[in-house]
Amino acid sequence: MAKVDANTIEVVAPNFKRRLSGVTSTIVRLVPLQRKQIAIATAGSGLPGDMPHLSASQLIVMNRNGPAGVRVWHARRNVEMLGGLALKYLLGKRLKLLFTSASQRHHSGYTKWLISKMDRVIATSAKGAAYLDKPVQVVHHGINTEEFAPPADKTALRRELGLPEDAILIGCYGRIRAQKGTDVFVDAMLEVLKAHPKAVGLVMGRATEKHVAFEKQLRAKVEAAGLKDRLLFPPEVPVWEVARWYQALDLYVAPQRWEGFGLTPLEAMSCGVPAVATRVGAFEELIAPNETGLLIDPGETAQMAEAINQVLSTEGRLQDWSAAARKHAVTNFALEKEANTLVAIYRELLEH
Repeated sequence: MAKVDANTIEVVAPNFKRRLSGVTSTIVRLVPLQRKQIAIATAGSGLPGDMPHLSASQLIVMNRNGPAGVRVWHARRNVEMLGGLALKYLLGKRLKLLFTSASQRHHSGYTKWLISKMDRVIATSAKGAAYLDKPVQVVHHGINTEEFAPPADKTALRRELGLPEDAILIGCYGRIRAQKGTDVFVDAMLEVLKAHPKAVGLVMGRATEKHVAFEKQLRAKVEAAGLKDRLLFPPEVPVWEVARWYQALDLYVAPQRWEGFGLTPLEAMSCGVPAVATRVGAFEELIAPNETGLLIDPGETAQMAEAINQVLSTEGRLQDWSAAARKHAVTNFALEKEANTLVAIYRELLEH
């Protein structure tokens, strides 16, 4: 980790989880942009070595006040809220405690108590904000619109990735499990592929140990339908290669039954790929219906098949929605917008 002088740091973004998660990815995306505007450092584990970082011992011995007389502690998990409270009340550090909530569910009494101790609370979606008792500010996640951008040559890219060059490619990426609705996508695609001979589906992701049998059932269903050459299960790729797999698509489907926020439709739209998504997470706040994609109810195979058919059957729709999707993502969800909004909140907290 790139160690920094704790006494120069104004904002700490802790990551108290070793395994890669959406929260970790958020920190990794934002901090390099934010550090151009404000003295911010990470703390904890599971982060790239080039991130500005404070060790546990640095947190303990850093001066009480910070450069502005106070520091911001930006927690995104319960354990990080608890860590901020310990630093503030047990070690006497002058901290303004900020919490970002990405969940859409009723919180436990313990979590509610932790949130009640925060100086400011952010929700990543309006739906999530409705579950919080305190006044909150909604700050949507953003994405890197330079990394997730339309390809210069889609045909050449497909050739590189070993994908059919002249097919209509429809993708569903992420963890393979029932909660993510992978089975709904597979069932819907079995219908779509019969109606559209040029269509090919991609299910790309990983089934963790608990969900391996679920994935095997899906593969068996595809094989039994005689469509294993048209509904493909490519292996999961490293995070830095994912953008290329979005760029290769014509249509993206987010079939989740439940989601906290959900970046995948945004990543697709930023690559100029329209999206069909369920009404969960922040999807209703991300997609412009009949302009950048369509929204359907979760768990509804018939609705999903109908929505995909509707997109594919209307002449020129994929092309029109592709251009609109890219514009929508860049205008409303660029990562810089999220980073700038958060830095403005940090400055407000530092001044009060």
